[in-house]
Amino acid sequence: MIKPYDTDRQPDAEEALIRGALSPEMNHRVRSARIIARRAVIVAEAGDLSSEGRAGLEADITAALSQLPEVDEVRVALTGERRRRRLIAVGSGKGGVGKSTLTTNLAVALAKLGRRVGVIDGDIYGPSQPKLLKTEGQKPAATPEGDMLVAIDSPYGVKVLSMGHIVAPGKALAWRGPMTGKALSQLIDADWGDTDLLLVDLPPGTGDVQLSMLSAHKPDGAVLVSTPQDLALIDAARAGQLFEQGEVPIIGLVENMAGYACPHCGEVSDPFGTGGVEKFAAALDIPFLGRVPLTLATRMAGDRGEPPAAGDDETAQPFVAIAERLARWLDTGKL
Repeated sequence: MIKPYDTDRQPDAEEALIRGALSPEMNHRVRSARIIARRAVIVAEAGDLSSEGRAGLEADITAALSQLPEVDEVRVALTGERRRRRLIAVGSGKGGVGKSTLTTNLAVALAKLGRRVGVIDGDIYGPSQPKLLKTEGQKPAATPEGDMLVAIDSPYGVKVLSMGHIVAPGKALAWRGPMTGKALSQLIDADWGDTDLLLVDLPPGTGDVQLSMLSAHKPDGAVLVSTPQDLALIDAARAGQLFEQGEVPIIGLVENMAGYACPHCGEVSDPFGTGGVEKFAAALDIPFLGRVPLTLATRMAGDRGEPPAAGDDETAQPFVAIAERLARWLDTGKL
């Protein structure tokens, strides 16, 4: 049985060689790629293509790989049914804006709305979803074939996978870019059961994980998260530009940590400013999805692995409202 994740192994040079010879569109469809005795064996999704499209895809892959000196023969297997699972990226330009907490609570709120949803912790170096979804200490099983991880069930009706489920607690990962991209692909390509929607909690910035995802697993849409201050908005704009360059629709922006209500006197203050994200969204003609206030209750609930969206009190309402708008976009393409 193949160990799904060996954190000490080197990148698969054969797969990297094959993917390097293919276009981004071909890589988006390729599910597995191997070289066996100088024969390239490719499995690609083609269920949504016509007969002509399937033939064209097979011919394009064959032509591209036939140019490799390491390959004497190319065999392409096209799957008959393309997965219906949809991928939504949740990103930000900088860290510390509450993106992981938002991702968790959106997933839980969507599950309460009847969606079959999973969370992928794309922050390879700083995973936090195991704590947020109360799955710390759990290890993912492998499929019977040993070639795929099986997503973990959280207590909130949301499946989840993270590097935090795989590496030893507290272990630092010193991986170069290609390894992080491969790790993300294995999380996305895991056995997610009947899940039809995956939210990807991306690391901050516009680095290797984002580029690998755009190349091999193009999202159906992206949600951007920012706090109201100018520095965070500048970085959010950069993240938005990356998605636009990758032709990924930006579903909208969320203003996080929007105001703080003192738990003792009730007075509301705005340590990060107020309204900046909504004004920014209007200036760029991007939908504004809503605000999430900065509350002690939300922070404490996250530390306990108890997402506020799982409850019915006032701390759940901002997440539920944004999830309802996201669900409408998924169903209709409009907010």
